[in-house]
Amino acid sequence: MPELPEVETIRRQLAPKVAGKTIADAQVLDPLWCAPVSPHEVEQLLRNRRIETVHRRGKYLIMELDSERFLVMHLRMTGNLLWRPSRRDEPTEGGMTEAIPHLRVRLVLNSGDEIVFVDLRRFGTGVVIDGRESLEQYLEGRLGPEPLDSSFTTDVLRRQAAGRKAPVKAFLLDQRRVAGIGNIYADEALFRAEIHPLRPAGRLRRAEIDRLREGIVAALLAGVDSFGASIDRYRDADGARGSMQERFLAHRREGCPCPRCGRPIVKLRAAGRGTYICPRCQRPPRLRKPLALRKS
Repeated sequence: MPELPEVETIRRQLAPKVAGKTIADAQVLDPLWCAPVSPHEVEQLLRNRRIETVHRRGKYLIMELDSERFLVMHLRMTGNLLWRPSRRDEPTEGGMTEAIPHLRVRLVLNSGDEIVFVDLRRFGTGVVIDGRESLEQYLEGRLGPEPLDSSFTTDVLRRQAAGRKAPVKAFLLDQRRVAGIGNIYADEALFRAEIHPLRPAGRLRRAEIDRLREGIVAALLAGVDSFGASIDRYRDADGARGSMQERFLAHRREGCPCPRCGRPIVKLRAAGRGTYICPRCQRPPRLRKPLALRKS
């Protein structure tokens, strides 16, 4: 958390609010956020820069500034990027500004509005990159194809999975194979595709790969349509909860009836993560006999 739908929700909310505005002041309050670069250096790189727009790539939120400078942020597990409308006309007690819990970064715009990065566990990061080519190189080594792009076809997914012995759940969580998917939407995609999470990714048949692609896209679009899932600390840019958790088909529904067959959803471990499946709709992989036994 947050995953692609949550980051896309924040992007859609922030982009029209910040476009054309200037970062009048930047305050990096936690050196861990931008390490190994110093907070002072990052603040200097951001001050007086005009914001062109906000992009997303996988789980990365990318603020495009003038002169091809980019602020690339990752929310990790508990990060939130919040929009705070201007309060310059509101009196403050004793001239003190309002305290914000777990505040790590504050960007003050020339309009008086603020963008704040809050993060309980301090895993979120920010990096400033100069040049579009450098940005592409930075992301290329970290991210696979974008699953909501029209170019994300069955053939693309099949090539990514080819030869992979890892369980398909681990394959989906690997950002170098498919960008933006985490534990929630991997469970939802595999349930929709009727594929067990422990099936080796490279042994999926073409029809299964096609179902998996459709499941990935459908699960992510449902998340975007629901403004993300607020099952832990995620909030959108306005501080509101998403509602995808109310539309889960499998994730976190242990003991609830499968919406397809009615059998109870069960929880198991896959790729080191708590994973939710229907044991009837998602058949487990068959154990392969050792070569000597097969020959005999």
